Amino acid sequence: MEDAKKRIKELTEIINQANYEYYNLDNPTITDQEYDKYLRELINLEEKYPEFADPNSPTKRVGGEAIDKFNKVAHAIPMISLANVFNEEEIRDFDKRIRNAGFNPTYVCELKIDGLSVSLHYEHGKLKFAATRGDGVTGEDITENVKTIKTVPLDLGQDIDIEVRGEIYMNKATLEKINLEREKNGEVKLQNVRNAAAGSIRQLDPKVAAKRHLDTWIYHLPNPIDYGIFSHYEALEFMNNLGFKVNPASKLVGGIDGILEYIKEYTKKRNTLPYEIDGIVIKVNDIRMQQELGSTVKYPRWATAYKFPAEEVLTKLVDIKFTVGRTGQVTPNAVLEPVLVMGSTIRRATLHNEDYCKSLDLRIGDIVSIKKAGDVIPEVVEAKLERRIGTEKPFEMISTCPICGSTLVKRGNVDYFCVNDACPKKNIESLIHFASRNAMNIDGLGDEIIEDFYNEGFIRTIPDFYHLNDHKEDIIELEGYGLKKVTNLLLAIEESKQNSVERLIFGLGIPGIGAKNAKLLASIFKDIHTLSNATYEDLVSIRDIGDILAKNIVNYFANPANITLINTLEDMGVNMKYLGAEVKSNENFTDKKFVITGTLEFMSREEAKALIESYGGKCIDSVSKKTDVVIVGDAPGSKYTKAQELGITIWNEEKFKEIVDSL
Repeated sequence: MEDAKKRIKELTEIINQANYEYYNLDNPTITDQEYDKYLRELINLEEKYPEFADPNSPTKRVGGEAIDKFNKVAHAIPMISLANVFNEEEIRDFDKRIRNAGFNPTYVCELKIDGLSVSLHYEHGKLKFAATRGDGVTGEDITENVKTIKTVPLDLGQDIDIEVRGEIYMNKATLEKINLEREKNGEVKLQNVRNAAAGSIRQLDPKVAAKRHLDTWIYHLPNPIDYGIFSHYEALEFMNNLGFKVNPASKLVGGIDGILEYIKEYTKKRNTLPYEIDGIVIKVNDIRMQQELGSTVKYPRWATAYKFPAEEVLTKLVDIKFTVGRTGQVTPNAVLEPVLVMGSTIRRATLHNEDYCKSLDLRIGDIVSIKKAGDVIPEVVEAKLERRIGTEKPFEMISTCPICGSTLVKRGNVDYFCVNDACPKKNIESLIHFASRNAMNIDGLGDEIIEDFYNEGFIRTIPDFYHLNDHKEDIIELEGYGLKKVTNLLLAIEESKQNSVERLIFGLGIPGIGAKNAKLLASIFKDIHTLSNATYEDLVSIRDIGDILAKNIVNYFANPANITLINTLEDMGVNMKYLGAEVKSNENFTDKKFVITGTLEFMSREEAKALIESYGGKCIDSVSKKTDVVIVGDAPGSKYTKAQELGITIWNEEKFKEIVDSL
């Protein structure tokens, strides 16, 4: 027994090392035959002695048991995305903003991999779990599928707790091979590497994911200072030394000229790479500088992504259809002959409004130029006038709603609206918005499903979401729906009742209230009933809530139908309270920046940070002229000296304790 345990451990180490040398270093030290022999021996031993098998054994690479659904995972540090820039001028503006803030940065340039973001968590050096980005705050647990990716180390070989982030992707050659096989089997081809990677990693059966031969590049350490690392480039080297696959193309550059040279180099090399990239990521190298620059709700201020110029293609404008949004706005949309743009088949594109169509002189039957703005949203750029043959039909704006026939009303200079509150399409769009990711986040209720359920009569109003169980048997009978799918959907609807109230506030569709302002209102008023009684004066006094938004909120809650809706949802068990961390106000802490140096006796540094942040203060790591207060404990370092030099307010531990005790 002991010999078996020892041999399992030995084989696990041999195979893990072989995987690392083969997949990460491209330098195998054992033959394929040796590798297969060791792997077979390990599989046999683990079957005979399962109690000695490592949970992260390399035998898991072939995929474990299928799962019913992906569990939700909260990100301790949000996985926010990057703002985009599209040309040299915008890159220079990004650099200028950082320099205007008083910094003289160096940058790290990295290839922007076209794939799926992932967070990997290790405890004592062993892979604990892996998660998708999700909405940035909550992702999905994809651990079993990630274990099938051979460049992801399952055991780091040292006792370390760490989270790293990167991109899961599929190589071009892998996609080509899979599509040849799918074509042979009469299956639909996978369109591009991004969709292929995302679809593969979200397979409920890990064995399917294992067959897709996915890969990773790791590029971000969320908390480098915890490991004594103070630059992003050092963090890349640190992660590489731990055994993660870090892209060797990443480069430390001195300034804007270095950035532009790097972009020029990889614009030329882009098509020669074995994987797809859609741009270049530019990051401030100094970690403390990153912390000083901070982030907006959506984006870090210390990084940006340059997106390659969009590819343009020509196709025919077959028709112009009009759609109705949840606010009633009517938008013209181009119906196109299907065309492949940047790896995706495009059949439709927004035409924005009447003025846009007229400025381009668009006509049905035109040959038009299409591009994907930012490589994502398809856009009609121009009509090719020289290709006209005389049979094209000029654009005409409609005067009645395409769904309900109501007369449209023009608001502002360009936009037309259907003002019929009973318009079915407005209702459908409102329902889609309510269930969307940033609102009630009901997993499994996509746009088409909601439209199907609306047409079937299952969901016509917001409360109908929470009566959907009444139609369970009818839904199961519909094509494409089964017991498992419907059960998971009903469970997701039930779980949405427990959301913090800011999701409900956003989901109700109050004009102008986005996810950020919904959370702000929830954190201030604590529950929706208190918010509903807020006066215009209460609201307009809040930072970020101006005159128009304040009026929109007051008008929304002045409508008895909206109050009835909220009361109905509450009776159904939908949470009406704010569940987030409470931020209190205090003149000593609110809106101030703090640096803590030295050892505190009466509380830990982590407790001190949590307390400061609970009163609206912000803790930073380095002292600058923007620092408001430096808290000094026992044996302070150079931060104390720098604070004295800059004339910054200094609290010793006695002063800090006195303020804390008075709270």
